[in-house]
Amino acid sequence: MPHDQRKKSSVDIDFFTEYGEGSRYKIEEVIGKGSYGVVCSAYDTHTGEKVAIKKINDIFEHVSDATRILREIKLLRLLHHPDIVEIKHILLPPSRREFKDIYVVFELMESDLHQVIKANDDLTPEHYQFFLYQLLRGLKYIHTANVFHRDLKPKNILANADCKLKICDFGLARVAFNDTPTAIFWTDYVATRWYRAPELCGSFFSKYTPAIDIWSIGCIFAELLTGKPLFPGKNVVHQLDLMTDFLGTPSPEAIARVRNEKARRYLCCMRKKKPVPFSQKFPNVDPLALRVLERMLAFEPKDRPTAEEALAYPYFKGLAKVEREPSAQPVTKMEFEFERRRITKEDVRELIYREILEYHPKMLKEHLEGEEPTGFMYPSAVDHFKKQFAYLEEHYGKAGTVTPPERQHASLPSTPIRSLELHQLC
Repeated sequence: MPHDQRKKSSVDIDFFTEYGEGSRYKIEEVIGKGSYGVVCSAYDTHTGEKVAIKKINDIFEHVSDATRILREIKLLRLLHHPDIVEIKHILLPPSRREFKDIYVVFELMESDLHQVIKANDDLTPEHYQFFLYQLLRGLKYIHTANVFHRDLKPKNILANADCKLKICDFGLARVAFNDTPTAIFWTDYVATRWYRAPELCGSFFSKYTPAIDIWSIGCIFAELLTGKPLFPGKNVVHQLDLMTDFLGTPSPEAIARVRNEKARRYLCCMRKKKPVPFSQKFPNVDPLALRVLERMLAFEPKDRPTAEEALAYPYFKGLAKVEREPSAQPVTKMEFEFERRRITKEDVRELIYREILEYHPKMLKEHLEGEEPTGFMYPSAVDHFKKQFAYLEEHYGKAGTVTPPERQHASLPSTPIRSLELHQLC
């Protein structure tokens, strides 16, 4: 037996263990590995589709990790948009109270934006425009749902050869409620430094806003234009040095608003730097594109545009249309009540099981009919959410393609990014 065939057979045997639904999928190959588990490409024998199946191992070993998984699968169930990944199915565990692994099924995507940037030297101004348009359109939907992604970077944006992008990996995302204390809301922020807004580098401002995601999109767009990261800081201080080398020293008024004393003192003592003109940093780039980028990379969050405002800039004239840039209904507090209290391993196991049941309607109905309401979710609430999502699907339609978060690719797809025909893609 050839080596690769033996490898696939081994994956088939070990991958699904006791999950009976696993027989529905024919595993093809491993396409990603990480601390969470493994991602395999597979063939869905029921639908005839190519899919990616993410197996997450030992999810209850740490409650914090299990809560992150719960947060991600819940948000991906609630957020339906063409530029956001969508879960197609989650396999039903063999035991409600003892399962430790979960299998999440996504539509197979070909690559991610990190690989596109690294391997494609034939991207055109039309590619840049369409990529940024999709990212801002998806971000508008996310932010109007009162969700902050908090970890936007090229590896968390998946791509196909037809230039379609999908925002993924909502494990660090948070839902913003007006009565949520900022200190609690942001204490576990650990996202990738290179795409982190200045206010997250030194606890700069008293209240964080969706502008943190706008900054990240600006950094991603700059990387698309040049092929390399804009602010590849080695540590927080180096990160701030790189930002100020390009953007100049913040104004005294901006420094006065810095909340962290050490960060404020560092900026006060920094030598005076003049900003580098964007046209000098990014020569031969459309001036309209640079206007958008300059606004997104404003040092102070209040000076950055919202995603909706950015979509209205002249750079997107002829591409942007309000009717295909929907807003979301805000996520309700009831769905994320678990974020506002200390929960046990048993609590989070039950909440994840209920999320899995959303992909098994018959069992969900039986489950709800056979139990007493709990503090986490009432049957009436489930009905309310189903009506809400039915409304969204009726008015905006369901997302077309979906993908697995945190995919790690060894190379780009064999099919290169194709030339754009915008009237076909939008």
